[in-house]
Amino acid sequence: MGLLIRIIFLMIILLLIYSGIRYLLHPKRKLELAHEQKRFYFLDDPNNVRKNFTLTYKGVLFEGEKYLGMTTDSFDVISIFVFPKDVGALKGLTKNDFKTIEQHILQHYKNAKIDWKSPIKEFLNSDDNLPNQTM
Repeated sequence: MGLLIRIIFLMIILLLIYSGIRYLLHPKRKLELAHEQKRFYFLDDPNNVRKNFTLTYKGVLFEGEKYLGMTTDSFDVISIFVFPKDVGALKGLTKNDFKTIEQHILQHYKNAKIDWKSPIKEFLNSDDNLPNQTM
């Protein structure tokens, strides 16, 4: 009876250790940690074209929709629409920040054309970033 209790106790400890390690190494946890620390992190399943990717940059969470199409020699992701999860978090980002994000995405999807959704699209297409000031 005592041996059975020891074996069960040992199995519970091993299960807790295994669960703790899985939690620490889970990619979504790494994304959340990078988001809190305002670092860059790219979370994607490159083998699943239907699944969107998520990235965080300077504390802003973005999601990207991937679309499959034909290139000259294969089928690949040819179009990506990127949008922020929270538009209010965009405060302080510059055009260079969005270009940096595009470069990171293009490292994973070389044949893709990246399109931004509103309001980022309008911001990147505007010539001046200053609002009209009338006095």
